[in-house]
Amino acid sequence: CSPTRRLRGLGGLAGGALLTALWLLWMLGSAPRGAPAPQPTITILVWHWPFTDRPPELPGDTCARYGMTRCRLSANRSLLASADAVVFHHRELETQKSRLPLAQRPRGQPWVWASMESPSHTHGLGRLRGVFNWVLSYRRDSDIFVPYGRLEAHSGPSPPLPSKSGVAAWVISNFQERQQRARLYRQLAPHLQVDVFGRANGRPLCSNCLLPTVARYRFYLSFENSQHRDYITEKFWRNALAASAVPVVLGPPRATYEAFVPPDAFVHVDDFGSARELAAFLTGMNESCYRRFFTWRDRLQVRLLADWRERFCAICARYPHLPRGQVYEDLEGWFQA
Repeated sequence: CSPTRRLRGLGGLAGGALLTALWLLWMLGSAPRGAPAPQPTITILVWHWPFTDRPPELPGDTCARYGMTRCRLSANRSLLASADAVVFHHRELETQKSRLPLAQRPRGQPWVWASMESPSHTHGLGRLRGVFNWVLSYRRDSDIFVPYGRLEAHSGPSPPLPSKSGVAAWVISNFQERQQRARLYRQLAPHLQVDVFGRANGRPLCSNCLLPTVARYRFYLSFENSQHRDYITEKFWRNALAASAVPVVLGPPRATYEAFVPPDAFVHVDDFGSARELAAFLTGMNESCYRRFFTWRDRLQVRLLADWRERFCAICARYPHLPRGQVYEDLEGWFQA
């Protein structure tokens, strides 16, 4: 309380007590202010680690490695009652490898639904009505937006382009004729030399072999397995851009890609009237025009965001700004939109 209000409250006391009170107020007012109270640590409980029964080691500084302090990740389910938020990865819910602890859910505790898959490969959302408060996904309108990659500023000279000996490469593990990417490949193949790698073609690449292999090619077919809003995966960020190949993209519209990268950093299949026209454009490009696709490398570099630890730590960065009391009554309708 202020000195004025304090004096009014002490009006009936003896003069000595009044002087003592004034002296105390003066001391309090002139004392140096201490450091602000430390913010509490936010605990994020991961109910089931994605795609594995054995979560990684999660030391206390896990999130600090990604620039997020006062954030604790844990896979210890005994923390359910005290966690600030609990995150559930959809694949384990879909396969019923993991179940929601609805009966033990603390009142008011935010639950986060997490998935990096497209709607075409996400099932069982109808069972999750009215359960989740926040969403973590690649969708830009997610509560916790985590893309597969992004471009970041860098200083210094850009790395030299690898020498190119092939025209186009494609790495594909799950080839299904019904998919649009398979149909487009069938249309391209008569007009464009595409070297196909991956399990679907009996030419698998080891994890450390993919980028050096693709780097030898001028173009990479960054064809998504399905076409959905904002769905741009590692096929674009890692397989093409990080490998120093120009991505030829089949996915969301051009405007979506341009929200992430410069418009001259990729070739979009929608810009051409036919596969033959696209092939003619790629094969007829001279060296000067080709190198213009890499002008972004003078000031930007690829940052891959593939680690689930970093993705889950991002919840802490958004936590103070997320709406309390929000509930996804129709998660399926939102995600399929």
